[in-house]
Amino acid sequence: MSNSSICIQEKDFDLSAEIAALRKNDPRVGAVVSFLGTVRDMNDGSQVKGMTLEHYPGMTEKALQEILDQAKARWGIYQTLVIHRVGPLLPEDQIVLVAVTSAHRGEAFAACEFIMDYLKTAAPFWKKEETPEGARWVDARVTDEVALSKWKEK
Repeated sequence: MSNSSICIQEKDFDLSAEIAALRKNDPRVGAVVSFLGTVRDMNDGSQVKGMTLEHYPGMTEKALQEILDQAKARWGIYQTLVIHRVGPLLPEDQIVLVAVTSAHRGEAFAACEFIMDYLKTAAPFWKKEETPEGARWVDARVTDEVALSKWKEK
């Protein structure tokens, strides 16, 4: 049984099916924590009509695996899953799923938050938003960097 899965894909995913598959046949699991990120219709005061996510194949998966390995080294977690979509997306589309299983909720919550914080700042994804003012590349937010800093102190 693999204890981490990383999928970078253009197609959408079924949240319920992915969570069910993650915990299937593992009676040790007492907690499943997940984060689902979706495309918003507003960002930095501008309407977002859509976005395109790009990545560097091979490098992205390696960076994500390093993040998952760090989470496993810090907490007693079992399975991890990251699904990240690339390509063109519209408001309300699913972008990312991070899910973690463990015996207890505390470890699963902490690991899921850690993975998402690192994913937002350290994973090689590039996001371009389409707005009424034109296309613009989006950088990591200051709040994302602040969220990441709390893990570096521990």
